This record gives sequence, C-alpha cells and structure tokens, in this order.
Amino acid sequence: QVQLVESGGGLVQPGGSLRLSCAASGFTSRTYHMSWYRQAPGKERELVAAITSAGGTNYADSVKGRFTISKDDAKKMVYLQMNSLKPEDTAVYYCRALVGFLNYWGQGTQVTVSS
Repeated sequence: QVQLVESGGGLVQPGGSLRLSCAASGFTSRTYHMSWYRQAPGKERELVAAITSAGGTNYADSVKGRFTISKDDAKKMVYLQMNSLKPEDTAVYYCRALVGFLNYWGQGTQVTVSS
C-alpha cells in the first residue's frame, strides 16, 4: 500500500524559510513523478512544484525563484525548500505521487506565514 507522509510545516514569519519533506513508501517502481500542491482556505488545490523520475522540474509562477523541489530516490524522499515566504503562501501543502497510472496523496501539512 502506497503511503505518503508529509512533515516540516509550521508557523513562520514573512521572509522566512521552511523545508517540507515527504516520505514515500509501498512501491518499488523507479518510474514515479512527485509533486507538491497546496490549498488555501476557500481556494482550489493548486500545483506548486513537480519533479519527474528523470529529475525534471516545474514550478508555479507564484513560487519560481523562491521554492525548490528535490528528491532522494534511494530514500524515496521528496523535499520542498521554501524561501522568502509570503503570507499568501499560507495553505495546507500536500505531497502527490504518480506511480504508473495511479495517483496518491499525503494527508497534508499546514504552513502559516504570519507576523
């Protein structure tokens, strides 16, 4: 059974940094794509950053230059380094895995950017 467990969320002041982690387990395929989404209150879930099995990345325009997605295939970990955080980055952040044609989600971790 595939499981995704996020960690690293919390309260941070504007301009600060956080690093989110996502631990994936329950699959052996080396072909999987990972991504981070977020959902703010009253808004739809949106893609923040994605990384393919080959290491290609893409980012939402709103986070380009501030956020970096990375992964450690040996540990099946995916990270989201978030710098220069803004109040509008406040949301629940979700890890998503696409393994073959199957889609999996983590439970989410809250990020709050406030002074």
